[in-house]
Amino acid sequence: MYNVNAYSAASAASSLTHAKIARRDPTEHDVQIEILFCGICHSDIHQVRNEWKAAMPTVYPIVPGHEIVGRVTKVGSAVKKYKPGDLAAVGCMVDSDGTCPDCRDGFEQFCPNLTLTYNGPDKHLGGVTYGGYSDSIVVDERFVLRVPANLDLAGVAPLLCAGITTYSPMRHWGITKGQKVGVVGLGGLGHMGVKFAHAFGAHVVVFTTSPGKKEDALGLGADDVVVSRNADEMQKHAGSFDFILDTVSADHDINAYINLLGRDGNITLVGAPSKPLGVAAFGLEMLDFCAAHNITADVEVIPIQKVNEAYERLLKSDVKYRFSIDMASLRSE
Repeated sequence: MYNVNAYSAASAASSLTHAKIARRDPTEHDVQIEILFCGICHSDIHQVRNEWKAAMPTVYPIVPGHEIVGRVTKVGSAVKKYKPGDLAAVGCMVDSDGTCPDCRDGFEQFCPNLTLTYNGPDKHLGGVTYGGYSDSIVVDERFVLRVPANLDLAGVAPLLCAGITTYSPMRHWGITKGQKVGVVGLGGLGHMGVKFAHAFGAHVVVFTTSPGKKEDALGLGADDVVVSRNADEMQKHAGSFDFILDTVSADHDINAYINLLGRDGNITLVGAPSKPLGVAAFGLEMLDFCAAHNITADVEVIPIQKVNEAYERLLKSDVKYRFSIDMASLRSE
């Protein structure tokens, strides 16, 4: 066991501050990673402030962070996929039971006993897992991803949540050239949805409540932008979409978008509001696709000492479009 620098919160009302946490020594199947960048996800804020306490109560102290990119520093004796020096990434889960039908079929994300990257039961050290707002982490190699060398690492970090959250439903529903895809909201998730839909060859329409975001949306790859408060603009698209990706985490009327779907169209909700909508929304080759199309998140890189300020700005949508923490700043503490 060894100690590392981290940022943690002691309660739902406290700020994140510098702390020391314990990491396990790598076992034979583990990969030890020096964390270079960690994205800030809206879920981090919900969890730090215990806003999901009914379904997923927070255990304090909490070290958030599940958008992790770093460099391998040590591997266990049985590890075959990674070696020291490799670029590697970790997303929102770090373990599963490995024996259930979902695990045996390669769908560990549906395992009833999966272990979240933070605030999950730590079967090695006891207590709960600690996340990526730290300078090192140890993870079973099954839950480590290889990072293509041509991608900007700060922009890669959000791909581990915002990226896969938006890529996965598009890939699942077979989005392809010639289809019409709507993206509701242009934030951390939405801007990734636009990039992916454009790369898949779809005709992309962004729905936003902010007219000022039109130029940004077009620059990210959108073909059209609709101000959702304008009923006439909305009506022009009635019954015409093959797929709509709803990324909004605030309360809103989902029925307005359901009415825009064509026959056999699909709407997928990927926002995670603190209170559920009328329809609840909870429920890798993605990195290689990003490498082929040179897709990363648009990020503002910050030192970890500004994480509390970043949380407040994120709640005000004052970022284009994701924060990525430069973890080198933690080593200056």
